[in-house]
Amino acid sequence: MCRAFPIHTKVNVFSAGAVAARMRYIVATDGSDESDDAVEYAATQAAAFDATLEVVHVLTPETEFINGELVLPGDDQSIELGERALDNARELATETAENLDGDVNVETELLAGRPAERIAAYADETGADAIFIGHRGLSEEHEQVVGSVAKSVVGKANVPVTVIR
Repeated sequence: MCRAFPIHTKVNVFSAGAVAARMRYIVATDGSDESDDAVEYAATQAAAFDATLEVVHVLTPETEFINGELVLPGDDQSIELGERALDNARELATETAENLDGDVNVETELLAGRPAERIAAYADETGADAIFIGHRGLSEEHEQVVGSVAKSVVGKANVPVTVIR
């Protein structure tokens, strides 16, 4: 009997006596409502499949204006904002799993670089099984100018990517 699998399904075949490693999911956060939605969804999936959930935030190499202040890459304020985004996402993931009477092992990692490239590369480096990422759903014109991190991750990743809108 032949059984079809979706293209993005990863099938592991184990020999007798082999022990399956715990699955590892990555969810990217930038502190936005859309990334919070992605964290909640990823936590639900991680709890359901007993996977480790790693929340990542990428410090970008570009200078940004945040709350009217100029934030330079790698400065203390940039790092503090990234760590705060990770802490908030960790709490959200834990609460989401607990609300489902589940449990999830949540880890965090602060990365630096261009977000799409760094998220995809980190997934490869850590042997992640999937990536979850939020998408703001900006207009086509706006995305042509600034791009979409979520769409870029889909194009660069070597593992399945779930985009949450």
